Amino acid sequence: MIKKHKNLFLLGLFLIGLNSINAQEETTINGLETTQKKMVYQLRAGVNIGGFSPVPIPEEIREIEGFNPKLNFNIAGNATYWFFNSNAAWGIRAGIRLENKGMSAKSKVKNYGMEIIGDDGNRVAGNWTGRVSTEVANSYLSFPITAVYKLSKPWEISAGFIVSYLMDKDFSGYVSDGYLREGGPTGEKAIFEGESKASYDFSDNLSRFSYGIQVGGSLQVYSHLRVFADLSYGFNDIFKSDFETITFKMHPIYLNFGFAYVFK
Repeated sequence: MIKKHKNLFLLGLFLIGLNSINAQEETTINGLETTQKKMVYQLRAGVNIGGFSPVPIPEEIREIEGFNPKLNFNIAGNATYWFFNSNAAWGIRAGIRLENKGMSAKSKVKNYGMEIIGDDGNRVAGNWTGRVSTEVANSYLSFPITAVYKLSKPWEISAGFIVSYLMDKDFSGYVSDGYLREGGPTGEKAIFEGESKASYDFSDNLSRFSYGIQVGGSLQVYSHLRVFADLSYGFNDIFKSDFETITFKMHPIYLNFGFAYVFK
């Protein structure tokens, strides 16, 4: 928790420094007002709502019994270069975002790839049929780069790419009310009934990098304040390429919305 607060503090200092440099240039360099207006800075704070999901839902997942997207906070800063000047219709935006992405999910599955941790600490892999409960709590440092278009003075839309680096990771949970066939669909059956549970933890199997697309828009509500919403979709699997327990790809799909302060 302290580490996350430290990261937020450092990011905030970095963004304030950018704006201070920009303000000093505007006040000390004469005759370059038009040039300086090409670059506009924003400080954003928002919430991520979404989850990690296969697309489409595979046949192994028979029923979603519960889903909680949680409130995942983020803070970001970006710089927009407007072609010609700040009143131009087109621009390009690059940013840095410190964000959390998490969820809780419960489902019924059949022949679902699983590796459980026994009471003795040993791991047993096979095919699970029964209930699965999953908890995800990841932290990322993300770098979105988008093209921006002004529909009108208050409205902007954007689309582009996003690359994320995984910093803190947790993908774990437990299985219950079912059975595990060790080694495959026809292996020896281990039954879990009543209050009996077995935990699993795939945190170390998560990939450090993810990449995808981001589309969104924003609306100016006051002189320095905008509201925004961005939808991102990760192209690559959140797990490492050599991870074979879960047989289908999991993609991060998140809506990020909040407020942006525009430095002018």
